[in-house]
Amino acid sequence: MHVRSFLVVLFGVLSATCTAPLYAQTINPSQQSETYIKEYCNKIKWGYAEEFVTLYKQNHYPILLKQKEQDSVLSVKDQAPTMHATEESLWDYRVTVIWRERFTSFEQSDGGTLLQTMYPDQEEYKKEEQRRFELLLCHWDVPITPEAW
Repeated sequence: MHVRSFLVVLFGVLSATCTAPLYAQTINPSQQSETYIKEYCNKIKWGYAEEFVTLYKQNHYPILLKQKEQDSVLSVKDQAPTMHATEESLWDYRVTVIWRERFTSFEQSDGGTLLQTMYPDQEEYKKEEQRRFELLLCHWDVPITPEAW
């Protein structure tokens, strides 16, 4: 029983740490034609950053570039902090995407048929993406309101 209680507490702590930056999203039809900015933040397990970046560049970044080519994405910006910090919620890699329309960001976030076209070996793609997500400690998406005040 002690192990079970420990796991419940551990799950609660990890959930609070990883989900604090999350924001609920709903699509308002009147906002469908607005550009939409979203930051995708990733915190990577210590020692696995290079593997994560390699898999990201190989499997996910090309999808965003293709969506940019197709004009549903206006901009893709990858960032990493300059210095290491001890803050629990600090991200290791952040990707900021500016979508042409709010609705498009939800509709095409997984690439849809684009995945099938770009990665015909879906088993290998899924295996590599599974590995990329195994390397994460946390991942959160932050919708950005430009010029909020």
